[in-house]
Amino acid sequence: MPQSNTYVLGVGMTQFLKPRRTREYPELGYEAGVKAMQDARITYDDVEAGIACYCYGDTTSGQRIFYQFGQTSIPIYNTNNACATGSAGLHLARTLVKNGGAHCVLVLGFEQMRPGSIRSVWDDRPSSVGPSTALMEKTHGKHKSPRNAQYFANAGVEYMKKYGAKAEDLAEIARISHEHSQRNPYSQFRTAYTLQEVLDSGVIHAPITKLQCSPTSDGAAAAVVVSQEFLDARPHLKSQAILIAGQKLLTDDPSVYSGSAIDLVGWGMTKRAVTQAMAEAGVTSKDISVCELHDCFSANELILLDCLGFSEPGKAHELVRRGDITYGGKGPVINPSGGLISKGHPLGATGLAQCAELTWQLRGWANNRLVENTSVALQHNLGLGGAVVVTVYKRADGGTNPKLSEAEVVAASGVGYNPATEARYVKPADAERVRSRVKSDYPLEDTVQKLSARI
Repeated sequence: MPQSNTYVLGVGMTQFLKPRRTREYPELGYEAGVKAMQDARITYDDVEAGIACYCYGDTTSGQRIFYQFGQTSIPIYNTNNACATGSAGLHLARTLVKNGGAHCVLVLGFEQMRPGSIRSVWDDRPSSVGPSTALMEKTHGKHKSPRNAQYFANAGVEYMKKYGAKAEDLAEIARISHEHSQRNPYSQFRTAYTLQEVLDSGVIHAPITKLQCSPTSDGAAAAVVVSQEFLDARPHLKSQAILIAGQKLLTDDPSVYSGSAIDLVGWGMTKRAVTQAMAEAGVTSKDISVCELHDCFSANELILLDCLGFSEPGKAHELVRRGDITYGGKGPVINPSGGLISKGHPLGATGLAQCAELTWQLRGWANNRLVENTSVALQHNLGLGGAVVVTVYKRADGGTNPKLSEAEVVAASGVGYNPATEARYVKPADAERVRSRVKSDYPLEDTVQKLSARI
């Protein structure tokens, strides 16, 4: 059966926030979805399937958001794949579109979290990561620190012992992420720190300190994924369409239980996924100019620089020391958005926020943090338990990203501002233009009033 190229035609997101119930998930999801549809120049009547991505919430929470756009009876899938949930939704959308199941899919990731470290709400049954946690405690002892921090700190220590990396290398990774975040209006934190401030920020699980950890967050992000046929019918939008050139979703192989702390956090599945995604896209790691990777903790970024092929094996810390993971370096710019460490980590939204950043980079819209001369971008999104999604993006025209002025982006965006450099709320009148003709105002409840009050 012939398969269609698939494109990201529109993206949108909210600011990521401390989880204090200042904004709740129906409003957050509504804003992100409206922005993505505005960006794609479509209405909800064009959407043939919806995919809701979240980890914390009741069943059919996706419908709670999507019904605000209309009740068109389209299928809505609710997905949960740990921290890789948002990218798993993207993978599902691409699979549907690529194989002719739909021409236009709206993927919406959102999360409304509780303050503090991530913890399960299901304490009356076996944990999905029970075998992994048992192995970790058997090999590294049982500690009171947050479980996820233990996983990745252990992996960082193993890398340090094997290859000579230092605690300062992990802190430098976080310092760079925080420095990048200053230029991302959607970041939960936008403060730069010195290396010493990162090191002195309080140990969570040695050697990881507080400023090397991604925070729990509330927020939402969305993407419109379309077919070649859908895009061909809208040739005026090809300059903003981003090709999903390669993508792979994988789960763990038996190496996860080898006893290695690095294997336990998904090295094996990541290595296979990046190899296969790059092969599909026809690229190598040397072609990647910009990468959004899953830096839930600084230690994970360190081992991923190696795993994704950006450094020689065992040399990731040398890449960091040379300044090759930021602007002006010889390697790809890693997490220009600030990454999970600074931007925040609302689990279901994370993968779609990564997609939004890379879409803006490839269009040339992220002009206050642009990685110039980029033709290929890589996204990595990981969930313990486990799942990994690696996605390779290219411009639809096969070229490199242009360096655009703010005025040029505003003219191209169609919303009166540059959404890559300015985070605005959705105006109810603008939202109304993308809602379906088949709708009831009843599901909106007070969402419109809340948005109006914020404006």
